[in-house]
Amino acid sequence: MKPSLHLLLLSLGLTPAFAADIPGGGISADNLSRHVRVLASAEFEGRAPATPGEEKTVAYVVDELKKAGVQPGGEQGGWTQAVPLVRAQVEGPVTATLKIGGASQVLSNGDDVVLQSLNPVDRVGFVDAPLVFVGYGITAPERGWDDYKGADLKGKVAVVLVNDPDFETDSPGAFDGRAVTYYGRWTYKYEELARQGAAGVLIVHETAPAAYGWATVRASGLSPVFDIPRDDAATYHTLLRGWMQRELAVSLFERAGLDFEAEKRRAQTSAFAPVALGDATLSASFAVKRDQVVTRNVIGRLAGAEQPDETVIYSAHWDAFGIGEPDASGDAVRHGAVDNATGVAAVIELARVFAAGPRPQRTLLFMALTAEEKGLQGATYYAANPLAPLEKTAAVLNIEMLSPDGPNRDIASWGNGRVSLEGDLKRVAEAHGRTYSPDPNLEAGFFYRADHFAFARAGVPAITVGAGLDRIDGGVASGKALRDAYFAKCYHQPCDAWTSSWDAGGQAQDVALLYALGRDIADGRAWPRWLNGSEFKTVRERSETERK
Repeated sequence: MKPSLHLLLLSLGLTPAFAADIPGGGISADNLSRHVRVLASAEFEGRAPATPGEEKTVAYVVDELKKAGVQPGGEQGGWTQAVPLVRAQVEGPVTATLKIGGASQVLSNGDDVVLQSLNPVDRVGFVDAPLVFVGYGITAPERGWDDYKGADLKGKVAVVLVNDPDFETDSPGAFDGRAVTYYGRWTYKYEELARQGAAGVLIVHETAPAAYGWATVRASGLSPVFDIPRDDAATYHTLLRGWMQRELAVSLFERAGLDFEAEKRRAQTSAFAPVALGDATLSASFAVKRDQVVTRNVIGRLAGAEQPDETVIYSAHWDAFGIGEPDASGDAVRHGAVDNATGVAAVIELARVFAAGPRPQRTLLFMALTAEEKGLQGATYYAANPLAPLEKTAAVLNIEMLSPDGPNRDIASWGNGRVSLEGDLKRVAEAHGRTYSPDPNLEAGFFYRADHFAFARAGVPAITVGAGLDRIDGGVASGKALRDAYFAKCYHQPCDAWTSSWDAGGQAQDVALLYALGRDIADGRAWPRWLNGSEFKTVRERSETERK
C-alpha cells in the first residue's frame, strides 16, 4: 500500500483492513459527490414530488441502481412503488385580518403568518373566529396532562406553542426535559386540535423550540402540502392551519391584556387551562387547489442467499422543496444537496458495493423514498403497503444529511430511539477506530422528523444515521459551528447546494460504517429489538412468533 493512501485511510478514521473488506474498490467519495452534484443541480428543479423534477430524479436513481447491479424491488417487477397523495396548494391571494380591541391589523401571508389547509375544501373562508390560547395543545393521559380541560373549540382558532412544556423549564418534568417527544411536534399539534374540533390552528414560531428559523417555516408553508387520501379528511384536518411569528404573538397577547412569557410559564404546568385572547378574532379567505397525484418510491433489491424472506432496508428520501422564491442571488431552486441528496447518494453507493461482493444472507432493499418533506408520506405508505413483510424486516437504516465538510471522528444517530441499533452502530464505529455520538440536539425532535419514524410506528427497529460533529479538522467546536450555520442559513433554502469545495471524505467514512453495520445484520441471525421504555416495543412483540 502506498504511504499516501495509508495516510488518507487513517485520516478518514478507517483502518486499511476495513477499507479492503468493502467490495467494489470500497466506498467512493467521488461517486458520492457526483451523485449529489447531479441530484442537486438546477436541472432537477429541487426534486419536488409530482413535478418534472421528480421524473428526472426517479429516472436517475433507477438508472444508477441498474448500473450498481441490483434488481428491481418495486411493484410488479418494476423499480418503483406508486404512492397516491392528495396535494393542496393555496391559489391566488390570501387575505387575513386580526381584530382586537376595536382595531384591525392586516396580516401578510409569509411574513406575519403562513396559512394553508388540507381540509377537503376548495376555499377557506371564515369571519371573526375567536382566538383561544391552548398552551402546548397536549392531551397525554399517561403523563397526567390535559391542556384542554373540556374547552369548547368549535368555530375557534387555537393559538398553540411549539415543542413540549419542559423545553424551557429548569428541571425535567412530565415531558423528558429538553428532549422533545412526539407531543412537541407541529404535526401532533395539528392532529390533536382537529380531534378537539377547532376551526383553525396557529402555531407560534420561536426559533429555539422549533429548531429552525422563520425562513424555513416560510419556505415550507408556502409550498404545496400533501396527505394520503382519507375518507375522514374533513375531521382529520382543521379548516385552517399555519404558523404565526413570535413578535405577532407577543403583540397579540399584550393587546389582550396578557403577558406572553407569563402565559407560557403557566402553560408549562399541568394546571394550565385554555384562555381566550381577549376579544381577538381572525378572518381569513383564500382559495385552495386540490388534486390527487401519484408520486413514487424507488426500490432496488439484492436477494438474500440463505434467508431471502428476511429483509434489511437502507433508505433515504429523494425529495426536496422544488422551486420557491428567489434568494438574494436570484436562485429560486431549493436544491436539497445536504438534505437529502447525500442520503440518496449513500443508498446508491451501498447498492453498488453490496452487489459487487458476496451475496448477503438476508435480502437487502435499497430505497429512495418520496415526500419525506411532506410528512414522511412515502415511508408511511410503504409501511402500510410493504413489499416485504414488516414482521421479517430486521432493520431500517435510514440515512440523512451527511456532511459536506470532510471527515469526522464520530458518527451519530437521530433522537433517543431506545433501540438496539444504536448500540450496534456504536460497536461498529468503535471497531473501526471511530466513536458514536448520541444525538447532541434532542430538543430538535429529529427522531420524529425522518423516515425511520414511519417504520418505527409499525414496530420495525429503525434508526436514522447522520454525520457527527467531531471534525478531524477543528473538533466539535468547528463541527457545531458549521451545523448551526447550515440550519440558520441553508436548511430548505437555495443555498443548500453542491459546490466545487465539497469534501465528500466524511460521507465516504460514514457510508463505510453503514456498510459494516448492514453487513453484520444481513449476515447474522440476530433480530434488532426495541429496548425497555420504547413506545414501539409492544408493537414489535405482537409479531414475535414470525421471527422464531
